[in-house]
Amino acid sequence: MPADIDVQGLVKNFGPIAAVNGVSFSVGTGEVFGILGPNGAGKTTTLECIEGLQRPSSGRMLVLGIDSHKEPERVKERIGVQLQASAYFDYLTLREILELFGRFYSRRLPVDGLLARVGLEDKANTTVGKLSGGQKQRFTIAATLVNDPQVVFLDEPTTGLDPQARRHLWEFIQGISQDGRTVVLTTHYMEEAQFLCHRVAIMDRGVIVAMDTPTNLIRALPVPYEVKVIPGAAVSPSAFETLDCVKGVRADRDSAYYLRSSDATRTLPALLAWSSQAGVSLSYLEVIPAYLEDVFLSLTGHVLRE
Repeated sequence: MPADIDVQGLVKNFGPIAAVNGVSFSVGTGEVFGILGPNGAGKTTTLECIEGLQRPSSGRMLVLGIDSHKEPERVKERIGVQLQASAYFDYLTLREILELFGRFYSRRLPVDGLLARVGLEDKANTTVGKLSGGQKQRFTIAATLVNDPQVVFLDEPTTGLDPQARRHLWEFIQGISQDGRTVVLTTHYMEEAQFLCHRVAIMDRGVIVAMDTPTNLIRALPVPYEVKVIPGAAVSPSAFETLDCVKGVRADRDSAYYLRSSDATRTLPALLAWSSQAGVSLSYLEVIPAYLEDVFLSLTGHVLRE
């Protein structure tokens, strides 16, 4: 896959603090690439260096083959950037704002078409202050697309939105990708990354600690599954501890047992064979896969860091 973004050895220091410390990755054309990490991990600083908004301390960043450090204006002409927080003119309508933004570029998309695409055509003559939170986020992404960019950067695009508005924005971001655009996003929401991203990089303390597809990262966990079982009779947890691929058993208050399994496809037949041999029926059985959040916590720790 051709690389629209190529980052090699990116370092950004703020005095004695290395906010980004030797980050390298590439993003293919049409890929949705997520950067995850706790607060202060260096996600936003990484994006700002790639976008040409921050001067790196060292390293090389190519966007569409252009060095964003040496030729930031050329890069900005071909990318769209949605920041964590955006401010707009209070007394201009949505249409007027997009028309104004479009004048800064040699290439631009029709304003009314952009508004229709984000479901705001009926708000064209409304000011931003009268929009809901979800509508403001959709308008911000419409503004990001005004110059018809090949690469789109979204910095925590759904923070603060309710679940319905967040899901609507996910579908819109998928549509951007389906247009053939490359999308790089940061997020705190593991479900969001798992739903949207072809690959993710997990950052912590300025470095990338893991990078792969969400599926491969989950499969690499030592225990990627739990098997929930409720037996029809009282049994000891030790009855399950010797089953194939079981790495631990915990009991719950609802008479359920959770079998931590490294391979559910081997644990399930062993569990059913035990049930038959012991003459104990199973009233409930469920395989619970791990999620990207489990990977994130295993790599960055369970303690909240601000």
